[in-house]
Amino acid sequence: MVSLEERIRIASGEGKVDLLIKNGRVVNVFTGEIEKKDIAIFDGIIVGFDDYSAKRVIDVKGDFICPGLIDGHVHIESSMVTIPQFARVVLPHGTTSVVIDPHEIANVLGIDGIRFMAESAKEVPLTVFIMIPSCVPATHMETSGASLAAEDLRPLLKEPWAIGLAEMMNFPGVIYRDLEVLKKIEMAEGKRIDGHAPALSGKGLYAYLAAGIRSDHECTTLIEAKEKLKNGMWIMVREGSTARNLKDLLPLINSKNSRRFLFVTDDRHPKELIEEGHINAMIRQAVRLGLDPILAIQMATLNPAEYFKLNDIGAIAPGYKADLISFDHLGRFEVKKVFKEGILVAENGRMLPHTFKPYPSFKLKGKQELRTKPLDESAFVLRSDKALAKVIQLIPDQIVTKKVLKNIILRDGLAWPDLQQDLLKIAIVERHHTTGNIGLGFVQGFGLKKGAIGSSVAHDSHNLVIVGTNDWDMLKVATTLKKMGGGLVAVSDKKVLSDLPLPIAGLMTEKPIFQVHRKLESLKRAIKSLGCQLPDPFMALSFLSLPVIPELKITDKGLVDVDQFKIVPVFGEN
Repeated sequence: MVSLEERIRIASGEGKVDLLIKNGRVVNVFTGEIEKKDIAIFDGIIVGFDDYSAKRVIDVKGDFICPGLIDGHVHIESSMVTIPQFARVVLPHGTTSVVIDPHEIANVLGIDGIRFMAESAKEVPLTVFIMIPSCVPATHMETSGASLAAEDLRPLLKEPWAIGLAEMMNFPGVIYRDLEVLKKIEMAEGKRIDGHAPALSGKGLYAYLAAGIRSDHECTTLIEAKEKLKNGMWIMVREGSTARNLKDLLPLINSKNSRRFLFVTDDRHPKELIEEGHINAMIRQAVRLGLDPILAIQMATLNPAEYFKLNDIGAIAPGYKADLISFDHLGRFEVKKVFKEGILVAENGRMLPHTFKPYPSFKLKGKQELRTKPLDESAFVLRSDKALAKVIQLIPDQIVTKKVLKNIILRDGLAWPDLQQDLLKIAIVERHHTTGNIGLGFVQGFGLKKGAIGSSVAHDSHNLVIVGTNDWDMLKVATTLKKMGGGLVAVSDKKVLSDLPLPIAGLMTEKPIFQVHRKLESLKRAIKSLGCQLPDPFMALSFLSLPVIPELKITDKGLVDVDQFKIVPVFGEN
């Protein structure tokens, strides 16, 4: 890095810049104008425009140029690959910075997991900012691999890569003034605190905002988003693999309020990252649905930068990092070139060979094996003398669920799946501390006609989640996951049809994302042969254990009525 004096000297025209990008149509996200000008770059920083002598010139021949894209909230663990592999797929799509919340791996490995993510980002040409997980575990109604109190988090907030406190999912803890929750909020003073408050309204919302929480990515309706916007929240418009809210929220966005919106993906699987794209896909979709392209670009660049107080990215101006992308058309938004701090790192959808330096293989500290008590078929037996049961009902393209009452098949006091009604058994097996906890219930919406599927990716505590048509295949899923050290598996007639090992905390692999994608497609074909028609069954499966998302969820401790925020019996109306 050169001195400030040298940067100012070069910006003044007294010497050669490193790179001059010529003949671009530059999107000015400050004014909304498009300006024909050349961009001068020195030491990775934009220093000026037009008339500069340069060591190197790249002519973009009239292409549009805008700032590199920013994902304002993403759990990289949901891609099932490490940060270097994630970077390889999102950089060609124009994403140059991400704000991550590593609470998935934190719920398994605590501080060691957070530091692993920070270390993994080194030497990678993708800027990774970290919001420190605020809710490990998310609630008291589940068994997590770690528990992080305010004093555990305090040292992390002093790290240069830590820019705030991540989504405060425990909104009841805020509203009812849980002392430990308040300590975490007070500790983050001066930094951003992200929200997570689905359907919160009225005085409950006011109380939540009074704590200093300033954003939310859980809005699913116009009414909810409008109330939160009017009361000062930044609205993170989410388009993940399962939760897709852009189409529903877009009618709220206009030229008067658009600067309070930003794009996020939250959770995206390899299929969507590879086939659809990342933040660039959200821009394309928004424009296709009628949003002004300049507003869409602002939502992907300047808006997240300003929300997170990142004062040197998100715009094309002197003193800003030269994170830039070129594209050929405001409507199509097909990314052509990607520059990271003035270096061309990707072109026409591919990373350039020089982009990645050899990076250290950071070894993950802490336990890796799955710790479950010995299991047999009796572990999945569900007894009852009542036929009426509370059932988790999936809602397409959402992570919220419905609570419905259904009559279950009973034989000799045992409850069985009912394939005619698509009522399948679901189990959450605790895998961190060998407690032997197993939560059992029923779910509707998977459509399995035989077999079972399961995963060690189960937000947020990441115990084993298994859905099946019979107990013996559910047992085979559990034993296979334990043997693999975590991952995804599909089973029928006690035989493994397809699997994907995820040896890093049961969440990720160092394998290239394209290999992971092929494995996932094999799994989907296997699950389709079992009768499931969901486009992404494992993403749907992974959210059924998240007890902060309405209405009904399940953990290793039992069935959770999220509206009541308590564990309830499976059988009976109450």
